[in-house]
Amino acid sequence: MAEVRALDDYYLAITLLITIAYQLFFFAIAFSLKFDKLTDFAGGTNFVVLAIITLSFSGEHHARQIVTSLFIMLWGARLSGFLLFRILKTGKDDRFDEIRDKFFKFLGFWVFQMFWVWTVSLPVTVLNSPNITKYRQPSFGTGRDIAGVILFTIGFVMEFVSDIQKYLFRSDPANKGKVCDIGFFRWTRHPNYFGEIIMQFSIYMIAISPAAYGYISSTSNRNALYATILGPIFLTLLLLFVSGLTLQERPGAKKRYESGNHWESYQRYTKRTSILIPFPPQLYEPLPTVLKRTVFLEFPLYVFDPAKHADAGKVREREAAEREEQSVNRVDRPNSAEYRDEEERAGS
Repeated sequence: MAEVRALDDYYLAITLLITIAYQLFFFAIAFSLKFDKLTDFAGGTNFVVLAIITLSFSGEHHARQIVTSLFIMLWGARLSGFLLFRILKTGKDDRFDEIRDKFFKFLGFWVFQMFWVWTVSLPVTVLNSPNITKYRQPSFGTGRDIAGVILFTIGFVMEFVSDIQKYLFRSDPANKGKVCDIGFFRWTRHPNYFGEIIMQFSIYMIAISPAAYGYISSTSNRNALYATILGPIFLTLLLLFVSGLTLQERPGAKKRYESGNHWESYQRYTKRTSILIPFPPQLYEPLPTVLKRTVFLEFPLYVFDPAKHADAGKVREREAAEREEQSVNRVDRPNSAEYRDEEERAGS
């Protein structure tokens, strides 16, 4: 197939326009029908669409282009498929309860999703573009390629398996409210996030091989390929500071503390389990706090302090309800000795 040149020779404009159109199409459905089930599906499948289009447009299909395109398609398809399955089970997405009926706030989420898709796709987009494919490439199988494939495999397995482990754990009524500390969750509190991060960096590692091994003579084109590290960095920052850990850690701990929902076991779990980077719990628990806050990325903004962050009113309500329940149980539970005496007198 002949090479297709569309708007610019890095495919930045055409992929941006396609992403905007794709997301606006699903936004129109979601807003008009108040329908949450396609939101995450639209995000994940957008990666697949961009990878297919840019790979199809490129005249030369080097093995490296095919591998990186397949990797991001595999990641996007799995992510969208799992999230669609989950939302079909739950029925709605609580994230949108306060903005579902507000046009501009709801649209703001979709605009952010556009930027997320377009940015994270950059390594594959630029690798497939005419400004890169016009150069010879090193044969696939370099040390960088092999390391990238290994890292992608590890990340994919971690994300795929941990999502299933958590889903099965929560599906069991016997585990209601309990802390999920099975499988990968024994080593990290967020194995799916860790897997997602190393997958994106592995794709970048493979994609920049032509520049790293000196096959791209133009400084601007070489720098453009290197600059696509913006994609995995943006995803990492997103998970660390926007939509990932910040929404899971302190809010989750606050909810457990205020409701008394297995709070003690959750405390023990957070003390012995790394927040993101997998590490043996026996070694992690005794580590100095300074190492946990730096090397292991457990920043202070994730830490829940009951004295500072808990709603005292909710805690008092919960404690009062617990005291009332205990008093009722004491009244309802007969004294065993008295109960036996009464039965003996009744028998006589």
